Amino acid sequence: MIVTDTHTHLYSEAFDEDRDLIIQRALDCGVKRFFIPAIDSTYTDAMLDLKTKYPDIMFLMMGLHPTHVKENFEKELQHVEEMLAKEKYYAVGEIGIDLFWDKTFLNEQQEAFRFQIRLAKKNKLPIVIHCRDAFDEVFEVLEMEKGDDLFGIFHCFTGTLEQAHKAISYNMKLGIGGVVTFKNGKIDQFLNQIDLKNIVLETDSPYLAPVPYRGKRNESAYIINVQEKLSELFGLSAAEIAEVTTENSKAVFGI
Repeated sequence: MIVTDTHTHLYSEAFDEDRDLIIQRALDCGVKRFFIPAIDSTYTDAMLDLKTKYPDIMFLMMGLHPTHVKENFEKELQHVEEMLAKEKYYAVGEIGIDLFWDKTFLNEQQEAFRFQIRLAKKNKLPIVIHCRDAFDEVFEVLEMEKGDDLFGIFHCFTGTLEQAHKAISYNMKLGIGGVVTFKNGKIDQFLNQIDLKNIVLETDSPYLAPVPYRGKRNESAYIINVQEKLSELFGLSAAEIAEVTTENSKAVFGI
């Protein structure tokens, strides 16, 4: 059984004390593929170091996270463009719009999102979308950019059934993580109405740990708890959940 974590920040400072142990723990649980989203240029070296140490299981993305879109966002976007031309990346991400903490840079976030979608199209890569308190704004950009060359993952999906179908209509898989195990997460109430071919597994570690680890540091091994929840919701074995969601990840990332 091969499980794929389509979204894990293993280069984060949260893992500086025990990164190798965390990775080994995930491998022991059957997690064999790790897709690594970017945040901003300050993390690029750490991401590349991770790839160098684990070249066969770490697959990097490149992008500017919406909460890191600030006054210098154009310089950051230039870095993204330069790195895409220099190294092998499997997606442009994570990108999108986040209005939870601050709406100051909404216009800049929208501009950065559009720019990076076009970079992805130019490089024939998927996008990985971060959306928080911004479904309308994200869908507005996707509507402008929709087409056969737009595809990817709607990371950490927390919307409604209607929003799920809308995201899928833009060639997006739904990234499902710890939220599906939360009592107030709500997505568990309708997720089995979504075809499993439209779903991938993720942790977003070190964030959003699933029950029973909620509130603690998340790690890729905990994706098994997400897998078990989907097994329960879909009435399928854990092995079947792993197989289908891994195949879905291959359809997105091409590997």
